[in-house]
Amino acid sequence: MTFKTLDTLTDLAGKRVLLRVDLNVPVKDGKVTDTTRIERVAPTILELSGKGARVILLAHFGRPRGEPVAEMSLEQILPAASAVLGKPVRFAADCIGDTAAAAVAGMADGDILLLENTRFHKGEEKNAEDFTAALAANGDIYVNDAFSAAHRAHASTEGLARLLPAYAGRTMQAELEALEKGLGSPARPVVAIVGGAKVSSKIDLLLNLVKKVDALVIGGGMANTFLAARGVDVGKSLCEHDLAETAKQIMIEAATATCAIVLPEDGVVAREFKANAENQVVAIDAIPADAMMLDVGPKSVETVNAWISRAATLVWNGPLGAFEIAPFDKATVAAARHAAECTKEGRLLSVAGGGDTVAALNHAGVADSFTYVSTAGGAFLEWMEGKALPGVDALKRQA
Repeated sequence: MTFKTLDTLTDLAGKRVLLRVDLNVPVKDGKVTDTTRIERVAPTILELSGKGARVILLAHFGRPRGEPVAEMSLEQILPAASAVLGKPVRFAADCIGDTAAAAVAGMADGDILLLENTRFHKGEEKNAEDFTAALAANGDIYVNDAFSAAHRAHASTEGLARLLPAYAGRTMQAELEALEKGLGSPARPVVAIVGGAKVSSKIDLLLNLVKKVDALVIGGGMANTFLAARGVDVGKSLCEHDLAETAKQIMIEAATATCAIVLPEDGVVAREFKANAENQVVAIDAIPADAMMLDVGPKSVETVNAWISRAATLVWNGPLGAFEIAPFDKATVAAARHAAECTKEGRLLSVAGGGDTVAALNHAGVADSFTYVSTAGGAFLEWMEGKALPGVDALKRQA
């Protein structure tokens, strides 16, 4: 994977750097409730500022559909951004035009300026040439540090790399390097764990993975669809029976590629989907007709952990069970902690991503122990599906 990084940027003093970041953070009552995404991009912002660059932040917030929406103004992010960065962040009430130009003109070396939500203009999501040119007018250099938006061919994520010298920020660099080690050119054996509710949302992902990994562990509700396709009666478990043929095709593709498909051998079943519901562990071919499987069982966890122990590389997307409610979080927690232990021992490179996955690893208390945990959501999933990411491809073109 080839792209230019900040290591190749010298003599930044006085340079106007348009830095695309992800500030799409949760806000309640006008206050940021989780600063994780700000913390992720802080190293790039502070490095550029420390080298004397005039750092101009570009970001979106919410889905305003090309019109200014007061509740989606980035101005409300300022206090949190300043606190995380430990220095003041100025604000401009537009990202283009006279307002933005005046704010940029008033910057001193090392200053940080946040421009208003790029999605307040229709040209952002359309990647319109005139809007992209208006953004570019305020910069000498473009740095993209928003992998989470790299699957969108928008003006601030792809278009600017056509008009200005383009570089990957530190977060983007770390993400791309981790992903390359995860599936691009991984150490083998490679094991993937894929969970979640539905096969229908991850068909492309599964078809791509079976060609790239040595073993594919399937958990969550989607495992029921594969079990049903094999003739197992899954009772009232969540199951997409209409996708039985798709599941069979994925298993055929896996066999052709000599990829082992690892399905549950036992399960934790209950008759109610609620916390601490009465439950029991049953063999996978003994699920009661009036019950549903809400987690994989202890024997299955042993098998999953054995695969993790055997692996040199682990890629994880999606929980093994309904981890949000006890006691159906046990399998996910046990496997996550085992993967974390193998990682800490230096025996495993572990890459995980996706909203539920991040939440599950945090729940297990091991997110910081994985080699890399992506907060990118859609971009991470599309990367796992083997799809091109416009924001990344734009950086590669300039390498």
